[in-house]
Amino acid sequence: MPIHNRFRTLLIVAFDVALACLSVPISLALRLGTEGVLVRFDHTLLATALFGGIAVVTVIASRHQRVSWRWVSVDDAILLCRTALFTNLLFLAALFITTRLGGFPRSFVGINLLVLSMLFVGSRLVFRLWHERQPGFARKRTAGAQINVLLAGATDEAESFIRKMSRNDSAPYHVLGIVTTQKERPLGSRIRGVKIVGDIENFADLLARYRKQGVPAAHLILADPAFKGEPLRQLLDLTEEADIRLSRVPELSQLQAASADRIAIEPVNVEDLLSRPQARLDRDAMAALLAGKRVLITGAGGSIGSELVRQIAAFGPSRLSLVDASEFNLYEIDREIGDSFPAIERHPLLVNVRDRGHVFKIFEQEKPDIVFHAAALKHVPLLEPQSAQAVLTNVMGTRNVADAAIAQHVQKMVMVSTDKAAQPVSVMGASKRIAETYCQACDIRERRRGGTRFVTVRFGNVLGSAGSVVPLFQKQLERGGPLTVTDPRMTRYFMTIREAVELVLQASALKDEAIEEAGAIIVLDMGEPVKIIDMARQMIRLAGLQPGKDIEIVYTGLRPGERLYETLFQNEEELVHSSHDAILVARPRVADEAFVERMLESLVEAAALPDDMKVQQLMERMLPDFAARAATQAAAEVEAAEEPSA
Repeated sequence: MPIHNRFRTLLIVAFDVALACLSVPISLALRLGTEGVLVRFDHTLLATALFGGIAVVTVIASRHQRVSWRWVSVDDAILLCRTALFTNLLFLAALFITTRLGGFPRSFVGINLLVLSMLFVGSRLVFRLWHERQPGFARKRTAGAQINVLLAGATDEAESFIRKMSRNDSAPYHVLGIVTTQKERPLGSRIRGVKIVGDIENFADLLARYRKQGVPAAHLILADPAFKGEPLRQLLDLTEEADIRLSRVPELSQLQAASADRIAIEPVNVEDLLSRPQARLDRDAMAALLAGKRVLITGAGGSIGSELVRQIAAFGPSRLSLVDASEFNLYEIDREIGDSFPAIERHPLLVNVRDRGHVFKIFEQEKPDIVFHAAALKHVPLLEPQSAQAVLTNVMGTRNVADAAIAQHVQKMVMVSTDKAAQPVSVMGASKRIAETYCQACDIRERRRGGTRFVTVRFGNVLGSAGSVVPLFQKQLERGGPLTVTDPRMTRYFMTIREAVELVLQASALKDEAIEEAGAIIVLDMGEPVKIIDMARQMIRLAGLQPGKDIEIVYTGLRPGERLYETLFQNEEELVHSSHDAILVARPRVADEAFVERMLESLVEAAALPDDMKVQQLMERMLPDFAARAATQAAAEVEAAEEPSA
């Protein structure tokens, strides 16, 4: 043992033995009074010496040096009280052996147990209070070195944040008070000496009060992880009006692990602003679909595919086959699942879904029970002049996967589609609509044979996915702007990746009369569409900046294949509600299977050349909506032009 550790141990033992000796006259004085102790002073000295000798043994045996004075806890207090109990029991046994308890008050043991426990625990508690600068124990702070903040939410995160800030003179923040978000605690109550000063409704008045007191708040820091969605949007408006910054404390695990001077408050994510209440999920049904099954996921390294892999792995499949054309993406998700779920057998397979022979080979090799097809090309402007590439991946690739699933008698194939497939005006949307049509035709045919079930799930944009607007805005913010928006009237449906994948799995497991109908397309309820310009402004404000002043927003005009408004349904599709609030069903009029087969053959042949002009002509022949896309876009723009710009 190092010399400094030995010295610390000896010092703690000596201190606790001294407390034990001090507890004897205090306990006797409480029992006999001060005069009684003085009259029998010789007995008191003998009892103190005997008690101190016993305390040496019990304190060393209990290893009091392992109790941190700086972070003394309830468990530590129990250990210290246990030492006091054992010391008194051994003292009682020694008295019985030597004097048969004659001439000594037997109630001493009960009194001393309380006194010694208070001395052991109290001495350490006083040190902790002094170190944390609790009221009455405050040390001098460095003037002007801290930022005044308010916390929103009386939560465990708030308690941990206050504790961290109070322990270090170099802590960057000083908590003025706590505002409640959901009436968690009554006004005036305290958390580690910090008072709950009001609620969100009176936020402006609270700020004005602190300004009058000469301690204006510079930040409002959210300490409630559940504070999301519409209440958060309202709070963002309030902080913008008050010209203070809105931030969020880190997760509780990160907060507890970090030192006070290294805690970095985090910006509020745009996902939190758009968040909706947690959808009702039937996890038992999902487990019945996935647990113990062999599951294959195409596009496993992409934004949606990787989240599918994570959530599916949590249900305990017997085998995961991870298919992707990107070596790096495949490596990343395979390594992540290996770390998080080492017991699951998994096979990372570097495969391009365009390669029919390779796709059939891996299906024969892996023999999956369930297939999730998320592999696709999705970037609208990039694919617009390269329609052949969109067809080769999105149409031919989907056909390869579907045909291989049928050949290997897969129980169910789930195709991940997009809202751009409804009333398509882009090459990407048209290619996904044709892929939907093929899966619908397969589902109708295989339903008659009792073969593979095909489930097509259509939804809108997912926040944070590769190529989406949120990462683009984040990069533009890092560069100092400007943020580029195509048109101030443009709206999009948004959903978080986690929520989208949860609902895809829920839809795949749902047994519903509407869903069981052959050829039906499942559409996720995306909520209300969001204006892209509003999202840009909110992201600027979340960064603590002002739109138009610190960061400019510029309009670039519609790009090829883009439209102002998205829709989730075809004109001819009948909307049906399922038994789940967030899952809708579209009953389409399915094209003749023979026609679909002939057109697909011609389409794939033209794409293989590649002949982009012919590919687009064939797409327009297959999809009347796509053929009329120019008129559709023009009509939408004329209609939008009649509305006032944002």
